[in-house]
Amino acid sequence: MSPSLETHTGQLRDRERQVSRTFVELADTLVADFLTMLVEQCVGLLGVSAASVILLDQDGSLHVAATSTQRAELLELFAVQTEEGPCIGCARTGVPVLCADLQAESQRWPTFTAAAHECGYHAAQALPMRLREQVIGVLTLLDAEPGGPAPDTLELGQAFADIATIGILQQRTIEQGDRLSGQLQTALNSRVAIEQAKGVLAERGGISMDEAFIRLRAYVRTHHQRLTDVSRAVTEGTADLTAILAQRQH
Repeated sequence: MSPSLETHTGQLRDRERQVSRTFVELADTLVADFLTMLVEQCVGLLGVSAASVILLDQDGSLHVAATSTQRAELLELFAVQTEEGPCIGCARTGVPVLCADLQAESQRWPTFTAAAHECGYHAAQALPMRLREQVIGVLTLLDAEPGGPAPDTLELGQAFADIATIGILQQRTIEQGDRLSGQLQTALNSRVAIEQAKGVLAERGGISMDEAFIRLRAYVRTHHQRLTDVSRAVTEGTADLTAILAQRQH
C-alpha cells in the first residue's frame, strides 16, 4: 500500500471512529447540551462552515434552538422572523431543501439570500427532523462557498437529524409523563383532602358523609372559594365549621 493511500485509509478510519463516538455521545446527552453538541459535531464531521437547529413549538411557531456560530444564529433568527429561507420550507413540509448556490435563489428568497450573503454564507442544506409524519424541526448546514456537501455527507447529516429527533421526542415523552403524574397526584391529594373534610363535618354535625359533602359544596359555592382550599382548612382546623354545617343545598 502506498503511503498516500495508507494515509487516506487511516483518515477514513479515524472519521468512522469519530462518527461512532458522536452517535454514542448524542444518545447519552441531555437535550439542552445535546443540540449544542449536535451542531458542533456537524461542523467538525461534515466539513460545513456552520450548522443550526430550528425547532417547531406545539403551536406551530419556530424558534432557534442551537447554532454553531453567532453569524449562523443571526441568519436563522432572521429566517424565523421573516418566514423565509430553506429552513422554513423544510420545517413546513418535512422535505429536505437543498441549495447549492443561494445567490441563484434570490428571487425565491430575496431577503434571506441577501442576509445570508451579509453573514458570509452561500450554500444551505435544510434537513428535516421528523419521525414518520411528525416534523419537530430542521437541521441546517451552511457553507461559506457555493456547492455544499457531497451526497454521502448529506446522508450522514440526515442521520444526525434523525437521532436528534428521536432524542428530543423521548425527552418530550418523559416530560409529558412527569406532568401527567403530577396532575394525577394533585387530583389524588385534593380527593383525600375532601374526604377528610367530609369526615370531620360528619362527626361534628352528626350527619352522613353525603350530607357533609352537600353542605361543604354549598358553602364553597356561596362564598366563591375552591373546594380543595376549604377542605384543607377544615382538616387543619382553621375553617368555620358552624358556618359550613349551617349551609343547605340550594
